[in-house]
Amino acid sequence: MLTDLHIRNFAIIDALEIGFSSGFNVLTGETGAGKSIIIDAVALLLGGRARVDLIRTGSEEAVVEAVFDLQGQPVVRQVLAAGGFEDEDELLIKRVVNRSGRNKIYINGSLAKLAQLQPLTSQLMNIYGQHEHQGLQRADSHLVFLDSFAGLQPELEVYRRCFDEIQGLEQQLQKLQEAEAGRLQRLDLLKFQLRELDEANLLAGEDEELLAERSLLQHGERLSRSALTGYETLYGAEQAVCTHLDAVAAELENSAAIDGQLSPLAETVRSSLYMLEDVAEQLRTYAGKVSFDAARLNQVEKRLAVLADLQRKYASTIDGLLVYREEIAQESEALVHADATKEELTKRLEQGHLQLQQQGDAISTRRRVAAETLREAVEGELAELAMPKAQFEMRLFALPQAGPGGLERGEFYLAANLGEDSKPLAWIASGGELSRIMLALRRAAPGADHIATLIFDEVDAGIGGVAASAVGQKLQAIARGAQVLCITHLPQVAAFADHHYRVEKQERDGRTCTGLVHLEGEERIEEMARMLGGAQVTERTLEHAREIIVQSAPQ
Repeated sequence: MLTDLHIRNFAIIDALEIGFSSGFNVLTGETGAGKSIIIDAVALLLGGRARVDLIRTGSEEAVVEAVFDLQGQPVVRQVLAAGGFEDEDELLIKRVVNRSGRNKIYINGSLAKLAQLQPLTSQLMNIYGQHEHQGLQRADSHLVFLDSFAGLQPELEVYRRCFDEIQGLEQQLQKLQEAEAGRLQRLDLLKFQLRELDEANLLAGEDEELLAERSLLQHGERLSRSALTGYETLYGAEQAVCTHLDAVAAELENSAAIDGQLSPLAETVRSSLYMLEDVAEQLRTYAGKVSFDAARLNQVEKRLAVLADLQRKYASTIDGLLVYREEIAQESEALVHADATKEELTKRLEQGHLQLQQQGDAISTRRRVAAETLREAVEGELAELAMPKAQFEMRLFALPQAGPGGLERGEFYLAANLGEDSKPLAWIASGGELSRIMLALRRAAPGADHIATLIFDEVDAGIGGVAASAVGQKLQAIARGAQVLCITHLPQVAAFADHHYRVEKQERDGRTCTGLVHLEGEERIEEMARMLGGAQVTERTLEHAREIIVQSAPQ
C-alpha cells in the first residue's frame, strides 16, 4: 500500500507531501489544477521515461519519493532480497530527474537500475487511464489474470515442473546427438588418457614428497658432512665440547660442597652436558642415514618428469589429475552406453510429452470455462458503467508447441459499442474505457492481479448520473480489498470515498504551484457542492452535497 508520496520541483509542483490511507482515496479539483501532474509523478515510480521537461522551471532536478507498506507482500520482499536490497516492513522508492541527464533511482537507500525498479513497483501499484503504464495494455498479463481468476496456480506449478523436466531431457538428448559423430574418436582419446593416468599410479601429495626427497639426495654429501662435523665438535674429538663441560660440571660439584650456591649452577652445566651428548648422538645417527644415492636420485627425477608431463597435459596438481581422471572415466562410461542412454531419454521424453499434453489439455479446459464465466461477469459490470452494449472476451490462441505457461496464449478483446468488431484491449486508446474495464475486471475477479494500490484516472470520462454512482459504488467495493486512488470530476463518484483530497493551484512568490488539501467535515461538503454547482455554491447545493455523501456511505 502507498502510504506517503513526496514530490519536489516537478512541473508546477514545487513541494508536495501526501499521506495516503487504505480504502478509497479520491482527488478532485478544478481543471488544470495539477491532478494529472500527480499521476505523471507516480508514473515515474513505475518506470516512466525521465524527461527534462518534467523539471520545474528554474530547478536543476525533480524528485519523486514514495513509501510503501509491505505487509502482506511476500513476493515483493523476495524480489527485494534477490536484488540485494534491504528487506524491511517499508519500501522507499526515490527517483531523481536531472537536467544534466544524471538521473538516479534509489530503492531503500541503495542505487538501483530501471530494470530493477519496474518489476518491483509493477507488483505494488498500477495506473488505469490515459497513461503509458497500463497493466491492461500488456497482453502478457491477461492470461495470468485469467489463471488467477480460475484458481489454476496449483495445476500450473505441476505443469511447469513437467515442462522444465522435459526441457532438461531434451538438452541431454541434444548433447548426445551432437556428440554422436565424434563419439568413437572421443572414446578412443578418453581410453588413452585413462590408460596413461592409471599407469602412473597417482598418489595424492606424491609430487611434494618427491620434491623433498630430491632435495635431500642432491645435498646428501653436504648434509652428512655437516652432521659429522657437529658430532666431532660436540663429542667425538679429543678436545670436544662435552669433555670440557664434563670437567666444568665436576669442578662445580666439588666446590658446591663448600658453598651450596654453586650447586644449581653445577646441575645446569651437567644438564646441558647430557643434552649436548644426546644431540651429538642424533647427529651421528643422521650422518649414518644420509647418503648420496645416484640411482635413487635418478628414479626420483624420472618420476617427477612423468608427473610434470601429466600435469602439463591435464591438470596442474596431483589432486587435479585425480579429479580429471574421475571425470573422463564417467564421460567414457556414458559414451560406451550412449545408445542405451539415448533410448532411455527418448522413452522418458515420450512419457513426459504425453503427461504434459494431458496436463495442458486439463488447464485449457479450465481456462475456457473460466473465460466464459469472466466474460459474463465483466459484461454485467460494464453494463452498469455506461457500456451496456460492450462485448468483452478472453480469446485463447493455440501455440505451435507447448510453452512454459500452457498450450495457448490469451488476450482480452473488446467491442465497446454495438456493431463494432472486437479488438485487442491493448489497441484501445480511451483512458476512460480502459479504466472502466479494469474496474469491471476487479469487481468480477477481486484480487486476481494481486496489486495492492490501484490508481484510476479518467474512470468517469463520458458518464454521469446513475452510471457515475455505479462507478463510485464499485470503487468503494474494490477498496475493501485494495487501496484505491481515483481522480474524478464527478461528485457522484467522490461521494463514496473514505478520504477526500482537493488539488488546487496556489500562487507563491509570483509562481504558480500545486497544493493538496485533505478535506474533512464542512470543507468536504463545500468541495462536493462546488463539483455539483460550479462556481455558484448555494445552500441548496450544500444540502445536496450532504445528502449524496450520506447516501453513499458504506451500508
